[in-house]
Amino acid sequence: MTRSLGTAILQNSPLPKAGPYPTGDPYLFCVYHKDQYPVGNGKMEAPFPGNGSDFDPTKPYRMYHGSLVPGFPQHPHRGFETITATIEGIIDHADSLGNGGRYGEGDLQWMTAGAGVVHSEMFPLINTDRDNHTRFFQIWLNLPARSKMTPPAFEMFWDNKVPRFKSEDGKASATVWVGLNYLGITKNNKPPPESWAGDEANDVALVHITIQPGGKSGTIVDGKAIKEKVSLVMDPTKEVEIEVPADTDVAAEFLWMQGKPIEEPVAQYGPFVMNTQNEIRQAFMDYRQTEFGGWPWPRDDMVFPPEKKRFALFDGKETTPYDDEPVCEKNK
Repeated sequence: MTRSLGTAILQNSPLPKAGPYPTGDPYLFCVYHKDQYPVGNGKMEAPFPGNGSDFDPTKPYRMYHGSLVPGFPQHPHRGFETITATIEGIIDHADSLGNGGRYGEGDLQWMTAGAGVVHSEMFPLINTDRDNHTRFFQIWLNLPARSKMTPPAFEMFWDNKVPRFKSEDGKASATVWVGLNYLGITKNNKPPPESWAGDEANDVALVHITIQPGGKSGTIVDGKAIKEKVSLVMDPTKEVEIEVPADTDVAAEFLWMQGKPIEEPVAQYGPFVMNTQNEIRQAFMDYRQTEFGGWPWPRDDMVFPPEKKRFALFDGKETTPYDDEPVCEKNK
């Protein structure tokens, strides 16, 4: 890790080759999934069964905790939020409240675990005539102590409701998953009620930026070329400008994560994030006793029929992206 004093870059650290990326308060976790799943077999299954814990970064794809369908069968959470920001591919969601959904291809799912919820996240190979590549970020956003035991909440923001920015030359683009008043975006989806992002004063932003070779958003950061995947901690009082040289072979991608720190103690064990170890022990006791409402679905690795299009089922009401209008796209 290096520190560049007097510049916009405060810290520069190489990203790990596998596993979660480093994050800071108010974030807890960030992982980038990129899996080149092959053609499906009609049952949405991968060609070879998983071993129950397949995270091998050297393979074209991973099964994770899935057996026949890759993904994460039912597991509990308490005390934070998951934000799943998709770029490519399909995810099937089911939870202990009876909510479910199939989403991807730019959709954003936001789940407040709060007092406790069990959910599954599976990656069905629905295409039988082409590959089933997936690409997405999952980010854990902490909840302050006052909100950790809030009732669980679930939001689905379809791709055509997620605001985007595109530069006049078409070489720089950004998807503003969370945040207002960035890149000319003045309207965005409302976070769940108890989210730390729900208060604009907390200045939470999640923005995925792509710059094509020859594209420019100001000047080179600190006058230095970035030649590897890195985590940059930036000075929030300074403008950050990025340029990708025209002779670069591939586009540059950035995940901009921002937010006012919660500044509270963090106690974490596996899927539970609280403020004290006593609260972690209580979370395990509560889960053993209640299973956070139990699992209402017929299989732990719940997937929906392959012909089912993208949908969200919440409180017994089903919605789809096909009858919604876009929020906005801002050109500058």
